[in-house]
Amino acid sequence: MTDTWMVQGYTEVRELGRGGAGRVVLATHDVTGVRVAIKYLAAELCGQKDFLLAFRGEARLLAELTAPNVVRLFEYVETDHSAAIVMELVDGVALRALLKEHGATGPEAALYVLKGSLLGLAAAHAAGVVHRDYKPENVLIDAAGNSKLADFGISARTGATGVAAGTPSYMAPEQWKGKPASPRTDIYAATATFFECVVGRKPYAADVQAAMQLQHEQAPIPVDDAPEPVRALIRKGMAKDPLQRPADAAEFVAELDAVATAGYGPGWEEKGRNKLAERAALLALLFPLAGPEANSSAVGTTVLGKTVVGGPKRAWFAAGAIVLLIVVGGGAAGYALSAGETTTPPLGSGETVVTGPPSPGDPTGTPGATPSATPTPSGSPSPDATPDPTTGPNPPTGNPNKPPTAGPPTKPPTTPPAPPTTVTFNPLTVVWNCSTPNVVIRGTMAASDAKAVTITYTVQVRTGRTWSTTGSATLNRSGSTKYDIGVPNGIGFKWPAAQTNVRLLVSSSTGETAGPYTNDCTIIIG
Repeated sequence: MTDTWMVQGYTEVRELGRGGAGRVVLATHDVTGVRVAIKYLAAELCGQKDFLLAFRGEARLLAELTAPNVVRLFEYVETDHSAAIVMELVDGVALRALLKEHGATGPEAALYVLKGSLLGLAAAHAAGVVHRDYKPENVLIDAAGNSKLADFGISARTGATGVAAGTPSYMAPEQWKGKPASPRTDIYAATATFFECVVGRKPYAADVQAAMQLQHEQAPIPVDDAPEPVRALIRKGMAKDPLQRPADAAEFVAELDAVATAGYGPGWEEKGRNKLAERAALLALLFPLAGPEANSSAVGTTVLGKTVVGGPKRAWFAAGAIVLLIVVGGGAAGYALSAGETTTPPLGSGETVVTGPPSPGDPTGTPGATPSATPTPSGSPSPDATPDPTTGPNPPTGNPNKPPTAGPPTKPPTTPPAPPTTVTFNPLTVVWNCSTPNVVIRGTMAASDAKAVTITYTVQVRTGRTWSTTGSATLNRSGSTKYDIGVPNGIGFKWPAAQTNVRLLVSSSTGETAGPYTNDCTIIIG
């Protein structure tokens, strides 16, 4: 592959970033005018089986994640000598850029970022995937202040074993030792990033990697530097013992909502989002669409694409919408090309690859991350470890090292399907009546078009660690783009036992979610 090769059906606008493993460009879909980001794997790496398998495996894994808080992939294209992934373009900047320019975000904004990212992680955890590299570089903030999770380049299946892989400042104690991949390691990294947003610095700092590891494993959690209302959240999310952390991101979201509402009031989300939007606006010149040549066409958010694998005649076969994540770097918007402390994204320059001895459960001793094609800076381990993508993002079934089987070459589609309907939930007001029991909901939403949308409210109660559905309501809306989705008469629900927790989950037929909205209710059985 050379820099002149382009995925058929797209016109390149400008380059967004470049590194030792490839480049990313801003491009326009020729038929629809939708703006996308295309990531090309470097020609020399296309000829190396391990790199190509990891690149392909990332797309396969991310095909399973269709969450609003995760950046989407539209196409994966592979020929005999080239490979590329066509991604959703997020017109915004990385959280790292906001922290570098403005310092600490404040608690409400930090909580809002954490919640959005946790919702993206929750989708991954539900699919059996551990991110393993959550950090400010991999959280994207758009002009509205909303966040999306990016770069699953070194993710792994839950329970996969291998060597240590991650970014030192955010690695959980067990991650340093190459323990099996677990959602709890993502919880640790997300909380460490949250700490940085609130306090303005990383939880631990050291010039030597061994010293950094020792701090994560043994040093006290510096909660006293954070505002009092969020200290318990940080203490739990960064617990040295993974069993003392929430089991997954979905559980942590519920705890976050309760802490945020108690500490900063029911309007904390709107305050946090507005603050992020204000700070992102000050960096608008770094947005991918800030260039004069990038302002004439629409930005797409959802386009159903295809997967292409083939030889000289490029074989095409149909696929659903695939998801891939992109990273907008801290300076000029560079997708997965930001410099600094990074582990092993498919594209990068100046990355730090963290490796170590295999865990006792890994008799092969092969690492589970794909090293960067560029030299690693001083202080990082040996850069010539042999990559083994089998512990990384492989498809759930079948031989992970076997390419997809392409059918007979057929004519490529000339027009992608019309983008499906998407909705945006505005902040909902949820009023719990624990004695009735009943929950009243007030709020609105916007839709991308006037097609029919179904909104489902689900009330769940928890006894011990088990959540069960105990009430629900469904609203059907169509014919407009703005709707009242309040339930003024409330949703009745039942109590399974004394003292429990209750939460409201909101979802749309188009895949978007809001909440969970939680409350503590104590029932006295007379």
